[in-house]
Amino acid sequence: MVLKVVTSLKSFVLECRRVLTVTKKPTKDELVSIVKVAGIGIGLIGLIGFVLNMINRIIFP
Repeated sequence: MVLKVVTSLKSFVLECRRVLTVTKKPTKDELVSIVKVAGIGIGLIGLIGFVLNMINRIIFP
């Protein structure tokens, strides 16, 4: 039982190390683009929620 946990933990650490060596730090332009896209997505989801809430209040006062 303990050996199985240790083996799975060791495998997880090795996989994390492999992922970290493959990834790279984004440039400033990439980061700005990611922030813009995420902001637009959050805004759209909020707008859709607001519109649905207003429709719900109109239909069921």
